[in-house]
Amino acid sequence: MDYKDKVLALYKESGIKFTEDELASIEYADFGLDNIEEEGLNLIVYVNNDRYCAKEMVLLPGQTCPEHRHPRRGINKEIEGKQETFRVRQGLVYLYVEGAGDFSSISAKVPDSSRDYYTISHEIILCAGEQYTINPDIKHWFQAGPDGAIVSEFSSPSDDASDIFTNPNIKR
Repeated sequence: MDYKDKVLALYKESGIKFTEDELASIEYADFGLDNIEEEGLNLIVYVNNDRYCAKEMVLLPGQTCPEHRHPRRGINKEIEGKQETFRVRQGLVYLYVEGAGDFSSISAKVPDSSRDYYTISHEIILCAGEQYTINPDIKHWFQAGPDGAIVSEFSSPSDDASDIFTNPNIKR
């Protein structure tokens, strides 16, 4: 099964109903790193307007969304950065945010090719049915557990172009 088929299978097996248009609109984000199975993210965006955003994300087993933050934006930084809540629908997610932590004891495996660009290790383990809210401008990264994960994101407006990734090689 190729990469896109694996992603599609996770969406379809999730028990969540998707339209054919939604499944056809999946964004396969490789962040310009050309190692999508290790560092990547797959998204269906339900809505993203000037008031709120809702997405359904799929991560394959062990797949990682690289470390980043959502800073203030706008010409005069008048717009607050994105605040987002992740709710795990299926699987397990290892979420890392700013705070006390030690890389020697985390559950996730930091991608070898980008090890220098993962700087935070305060671990929050989210199981299906659990959620966590990440405040604006907080560095974070996350990785799916051994069976992959389906994660709903509810947030203030999303503006990918304003996200700041720790890895300067990332293109979004």
